[in-house]
Formats: sequence, C-alpha cells, structure tokens
Amino acid sequence: MSAGIRAGAMGAAVIGLGVGEQHARAYAAHPAIGVLWLQDRNEEQARAVAQRIPGARIAPSFEALLRDPGVHILSIASFDDDHYAQVVAALEVGKHVFVEKPLCRSLDELRRIHALWAAAGGRLRLGSNLILRAAPLYRWAREQLAEGAFGSLYAIDGDYLYGRVHKVTVGWRREVEDYSVIQGGGIHLLDLMLWMTGRRPLAVMAAGNRISTAGTEFRYNDYCAATLHFEGGLIARLSANYGCVHRHQHVLRMFGTAATLIYDDAGARLHESRDPAVPARRLEISPLPAAKGDLIPGFLASIADNTDYTAETQSVFDGICVALACDRAAASGKMETVEYV
Repeated sequence: MSAGIRAGAMGAAVIGLGVGEQHARAYAAHPAIGVLWLQDRNEEQARAVAQRIPGARIAPSFEALLRDPGVHILSIASFDDDHYAQVVAALEVGKHVFVEKPLCRSLDELRRIHALWAAAGGRLRLGSNLILRAAPLYRWAREQLAEGAFGSLYAIDGDYLYGRVHKVTVGWRREVEDYSVIQGGGIHLLDLMLWMTGRRPLAVMAAGNRISTAGTEFRYNDYCAATLHFEGGLIARLSANYGCVHRHQHVLRMFGTAATLIYDDAGARLHESRDPAVPARRLEISPLPAAKGDLIPGFLASIADNTDYTAETQSVFDGICVALACDRAAASGKMETVEYV
C-alpha cells in the first residue's frame, strides 16, 4: 500500500473525514508528506473528500493503515468513543498520533495511553487538536500574560457556547455512552486556561443539568459548570453550554491586577484602567485560527526535526485529567482532587 511515497517523505493517514477533512488538507499542503491516505466508515464520504484533495488515496481499512510501514502518522478524527482504541493501536505499532479531542474518556484509558507513549522514550509524537491554541488572540494573550502585562492573574472565566443542540439530539453524540460536554467541547476553553497560564488545577467543583434537551434521545448533561482551584490561588470558572440559544461562541474573561481581557460576541476588549472615563481598548486580533488544521505543521516539524514534544503531550494529558475531574465532581456533588498522570 505504501508504493509511491517519495524518498525521505513521511506518509500520513486521516481516519474520520468530518472535521478530519481539515486535517487532510493540512497534510496535503505540507512538503514533508509524501502520500496521504484517507479512511472513513462511510465510503461515499471518503470518495467525496478524496476528490477535493489532489493526491489523496482511499485506504481499505484502519487495520491496513496500521500494517503499512509507509504510514508514519495517523491522524484520528473519528467519533469520540473510538479515539482510545485507535490511539492505542497506533502507538502499539510505532505510529505518531495526532487526535481530535478528547484523547480518551477515562483515567484507565489515559493511563494506558500514557504508558505506551512513555515506553517509546520520546520517539513517538502524540498531539491533540486543541485548536484554539492557534488563534492569534489567545497567542497574544499568552505572551502578554508571560510578560506581566496583566499583573497578577487571579481569575479566568471561560464559556463554551455550543449553540448547535441538534448535534447532540440528532447526531452521533446522542449514541455515545457517557457523552461528556466538558470532554467534547468545554475542553477547548479548559485547555486555554492551562496553556495560557502554565498552571494546573488542584481540585474542582462542578454541577450539570439536561434541561435544554429534556424529552430528546440525548441522555446526559447538556450543561456543566465547574470551578477550578489552581496552584497559587488562581480560580477559574468553566462552562460547557450545549443547549444555549446562541450562535456558536467562545467567551473568555481574564482578570489580573493590572488589566482585564474580555472576549465575547461583542469582540475582544482590554481594560487597563478602573477609571470609568477611560474606555476599554478594542483588540482587532482574530479569536479563531485560520483553519482547523493549523496545529499540524508544528506537530510535523517536531517529527521531521526530531525536537522535543514532551511538554505539548503532557499538556494534553493534563487537560484530560482536569476534564475527568470535572465530570467526577458533577456526578458526586463534591470537590474532587485532580489526578494527573
């Protein structure tokens, strides 16, 4: 199956061609990729995507990709409950893995993935498509925070307003056992909190409900709110709101002793004074990445240049650990300690 890869190039495969089409476009545009395989359980979907991406080929099965020595990277964009088994299978045969969120859905699954990744001794790259890291606004905010422009950060609020309730009441998510809106969507804002601050929560409190989807086939909380207690006293509030009457929107508020950043549907504003006569400064910086494959070039560069990717992978593990703690807290009604791997 690997015939046709040019000398020195890497082979990549994308499994799952919904959002995975964006992965495929990023690989197809990259000079380090010599061949691109596509695989989806829906053959018509695979053929349609292949027609839109010059040079892409359709693989007969996921198992065939695992056996092919010419496939160096597996990009996994299948349904949430398929991620764990596919990630494990890929790591077991020595493939690099880039996976849509969530990486997995339980601590036992995470420990197994961590053990396989650790056993490779840094040889295998493992990344997840926490795509808001590629948004210019959040990159700017992270730099400003590191430079001390916010003063001492003491609070962050993040709201994941899904605004597409039909995707849980009609789409595949309603069929996923124990579907989690924190793991499936809220993790984008959760990841920003960890990535921008460089800090990890110690414990969380959470609560949820399913009022917006009552009477539908969706069986789990469509809303979950959590309070995260970070190292150093920082407090964060996080919500995953799938049933809201609102367009799809991320909301972020960062409160420091010297400045406050607010981003919502009115745009991004930076408050640098408590004086009511001093207006906030509007920030004309994009809150969205250019494309959903924007993290893939950096992932490929780490492989091609053999640079250390450990911190990026550990941050993915950390985010899953916090998301799982949020779900435990929502179920128990108690504060839960975050268990890290």
